[in-house]
Amino acid sequence: MSAELELCEEPYDGPMAQALITWVQAEYVDRYGGPDDTPVDPAEFAPPHGAFLVGYIEGQAVATGGLRRHADGELEIKRMFVTPEFRGRGLSRVMLAALEDRARSLGASRIVLETGLKQPEAISLYESSGYSRIPGFGHYAEAPLSVSFEKKL
Repeated sequence: MSAELELCEEPYDGPMAQALITWVQAEYVDRYGGPDDTPVDPAEFAPPHGAFLVGYIEGQAVATGGLRRHADGELEIKRMFVTPEFRGRGLSRVMLAALEDRARSLGASRIVLETGLKQPEAISLYESSGYSRIPGFGHYAEAPLSVSFEKKL
């Protein structure tokens, strides 16, 4: 039995968050040939309009996920990530559920996100968690490898 994921709200530009964001960006380079270059301001993930969670198992940072205001009543999920050695344990579902709960507490009625076609595990997670495909938006609105989703809360 694996240890439970402990979720902590931390600054987007904090040391643990940045270490995991660097890791996910390296994974994007491997999968897509470059990092996610969506403009991001760390303040977008700060309360009361956003949140950034880091998940720990036995003191080791192993997962991230953030929320930033996208539009009135709508938050966007960014930087959902679980380190490779901790994948396959359901941690992404725990993180996603926590982000949805946090979005509700921030007054959101809808969550949007974008992922890529070279991340079939992410697409499967979102589709099996009640997310529906929507037209592209934001930085990657016209990108052929981008897939956008929404979930009404």
